[in-house]
Amino acid sequence: MRKIVSLAALFFIAYLPPTPASPAETRQDKGKRLVFEALEALGGKAFREMQDRVETGRAYSFYNREISGLSIAHFYTHYLPPVAGKVAVRERQAFGKEEYMSVLFREDGAWEITYRGARPLEDERFANYQDSTLHNVLYILRQRLDEPGLSFYAQDSDFFEHRPVNIVDITDAQDRTVTVYFDQSSKLPVRQRFRRRNQEYKDFDTEVTQFAKWRDVGGGAKWPFDIVRERNGEKIFELYSESVEINRSLPESMFSLPANIKILPKAK
Repeated sequence: MRKIVSLAALFFIAYLPPTPASPAETRQDKGKRLVFEALEALGGKAFREMQDRVETGRAYSFYNREISGLSIAHFYTHYLPPVAGKVAVRERQAFGKEEYMSVLFREDGAWEITYRGARPLEDERFANYQDSTLHNVLYILRQRLDEPGLSFYAQDSDFFEHRPVNIVDITDAQDRTVTVYFDQSSKLPVRQRFRRRNQEYKDFDTEVTQFAKWRDVGGGAKWPFDIVRERNGEKIFELYSESVEINRSLPESMFSLPANIKILPKAK
């Protein structure tokens, strides 16, 4: 038996007010969502509350595509209260089993330390370290997400090493931009790219960092055990960590020059 619909019912259905469509996600909204999904994948609160970190492994440096240095490396990092647009972290990079040689980076300077004394790094090297830190997506996620003027813009999705990735431009109030590739499955960053002006040739260098072998390093926080850096398509640095530990309550003395150390002339 056929169901009969009255004319009044048809009239009512025809004139139902249209349901408002949900607003489309903008590129900016999507970019912010992807970045905060990456933060959650990194451990969320556990990642952002990481106070210090010790990375131990093998470090390689390259020159003209050839290995120019190989060493057992110990990287010690201590986070300071964030300051918008500034580097708020201290780091000591020690090399060799006895750690007799190290490089100390602080917010107020940097020194190469040997048995002869402490030699301030050349201005350009220190400036490049600060610039690289401010562009580093892991530093941004740990220290800079609350900065005023930080913006996000999602590009079209793509593939990186045969894996689908979401791509986001992160730009700060000083117009520094880093392009980050997030794995669509894990949500973790796998690659980042930014440009830096070359003061010698008055053009731009393209700096690329790749992250791999993510592991839990405590309390749900994750960190990459393989980090590779390139400049203008040439490999310049690799770090293959054998262990990464966080929240070790590293002493302040580790990130300070000894009171009696000899200060050598600045490197040229």
